[in-house]
Amino acid sequence: MALALASQLWALLDEMAESDPRAYWRLQRRLQGRPEPHLSLRGRAQGASGPLFINICSWKRVPAPQGPSDPTPVSTGRLEEVTEGEALYSIIDVAFNPDVLQRGEENPEHTEHLIRLTLKFVEERCNLVLSDSYTMESFRLKGSLEAMQQRLAGGWMPAPFLSQHTKKELTLDQVLHAAEAEDAGNAPVLLREEGTAQSKACLIEEIASCEMPEKPSTPAYELTTVRDANKNPLRIELRVELPRAGSVAECDLSISKDDLIIEVPGKYKLQLDLPEPVDEEAATATFNKGKRVLVVTAPVARPDP
Repeated sequence: MALALASQLWALLDEMAESDPRAYWRLQRRLQGRPEPHLSLRGRAQGASGPLFINICSWKRVPAPQGPSDPTPVSTGRLEEVTEGEALYSIIDVAFNPDVLQRGEENPEHTEHLIRLTLKFVEERCNLVLSDSYTMESFRLKGSLEAMQQRLAGGWMPAPFLSQHTKKELTLDQVLHAAEAEDAGNAPVLLREEGTAQSKACLIEEIASCEMPEKPSTPAYELTTVRDANKNPLRIELRVELPRAGSVAECDLSISKDDLIIEVPGKYKLQLDLPEPVDEEAATATFNKGKRVLVVTAPVARPDP
């Protein structure tokens, strides 16, 4: 019954993507949203020449734990070194479901607990040794919003939760792939805070495959700027060949004013700087299932008066 429902949902989304692509991508953005800053931590790793900033972010795309004793899903971006003038520091972004962070606002002990788990998670994830002390910064985000969103979007790789003691969980994208997800099996990354009982939700589970995934390839593409008779840019058109993608629902598109990312998890990844600033809210995308070609069109943003 569940698989049949997932197949019907898949078909409806495909039909919507072909008949009204703008509405489809608007729906995708509404369902998944974008990562938003919540708080920023300042710590230090042993042997590092500068501080380490950890941006804890809110992202609807990350599922919430089903119960207080279940693992807390987390998504993370890459660890990055940044130079600002003579200052050198490292930065990493960690995203939780908004409900998890909301509980922290209602209970300071929950926030402290989550921060300690996040620090332990970053140590394990990046093979670091962090100092015991940290500072909660007055600002919510270290660095730019766009850079944070790109790091998290680039690090996103949906995978089912699997554990000997928990049933399978699916991300939003995998609801559309329920039949395939039934056969997936990847051990989760679990972290337990020492001296804390499981009943206090002391586990964090990374939403990423623990096995080495196949490196996504860069698809063939053609990027064109359409201009009017006076050579003024009107719109950007991008044509991407995705022969191993069977449906538009497999394609994850993230577009900002200056760049875009197209990803088919485990198959393709394309990140481009756009030649002209665009109106991302008016962008559309269509997928030709016969030719396996994704076409993205975005009007050039009008200059501010």
